[in-house]
Amino acid sequence: MPLVTLRQVLDEAALGGYAVGAFNVNNLEQFQAVVEAARETRAPVILQASRKARPYAGDAFLRHLMLAAVETYPEIPLVMHQDHANAPALCQSAIELGFTSVMMDGSLREDGKTPADFEYNVRVTRQVVEMAHPRGVSVEAELGTIGGIEDGQGAGGDPRAHLTDPDQAVEFVQRTGVDALGVAFGASHGAYKFRHKPGQDVLDIELIGTIHQKLPDTHLVMHGSSSVPRDLVESINRHGGQIRETWGVPLEEIQRGIRYGVRKVNVDTDIRLAFTAAVRKFLAESPEAIDPREYLEAARTAMRQETVTHMRAFGQAGHAGDYAPLPLEEMAARYSRSRRR
Repeated sequence: MPLVTLRQVLDEAALGGYAVGAFNVNNLEQFQAVVEAARETRAPVILQASRKARPYAGDAFLRHLMLAAVETYPEIPLVMHQDHANAPALCQSAIELGFTSVMMDGSLREDGKTPADFEYNVRVTRQVVEMAHPRGVSVEAELGTIGGIEDGQGAGGDPRAHLTDPDQAVEFVQRTGVDALGVAFGASHGAYKFRHKPGQDVLDIELIGTIHQKLPDTHLVMHGSSSVPRDLVESINRHGGQIRETWGVPLEEIQRGIRYGVRKVNVDTDIRLAFTAAVRKFLAESPEAIDPREYLEAARTAMRQETVTHMRAFGQAGHAGDYAPLPLEEMAARYSRSRRR
């Protein structure tokens, strides 16, 4: 199966009432872990590369890893998504590289940290839509700002400081034409999200439902929603790590968000924790080991298992064979017809 667009995958998820996990990948083992989990669960999947993943891995390596995943797992609908681009130029280069979806995060200025005003966000996002849709490529945006910082991206501070305004969200989608919208509902990037288990005083899941009611045809996205499994944190610390007390977004709250209209859930911290916990445990128990294949195999297995857990929880398991992929040319024609209406 060729790469598919985010729009098609999320349209199908909306019909089925489930969400699709978007998993950040940086190297061979991470690519393999995610697509092996997709094969195990028969699930469509979104592979995404952050702004820092691209110089880390190198664009040529990322592109060929992406193509290798398509060739090796032809039965799995795969989206390749640019996560949190800080400028239209990064989205443009991702499109040229072969990504089928891009995210322009205009909620922040180009430094990736300073909250931007509404008009700036509309302007840069619309610029990306105008370059992407004629190529059939999907566009995600963000309105409001997510707390915390991950991969150099994030406003930090109080995650409830800039929640998404539902009426502003309607205007934003009307003026930009985006396919998916990341909404700020109190979540936070990174491992250190909350000092206690978050409740309704922290996470405004009802806000997601309100936005979905106003924008039923725009797919909502949860950012900063890793659950930070306590067993993984404890394993890391037991084998030499020093992760301080932290709480993530409970899986049941993510599932409630899915019932309220979320169709894409970003996952990075949880699979990082699984990968790191496995490496630390292997090296602690086998201090004589020098072969990277041994501890990276352990890490790949642990990351695959964690990814499987998320895929089943999000409801995407079993949906890989539900639909045939639409080529970019067909998606471009659909966008063109939509603009003329």
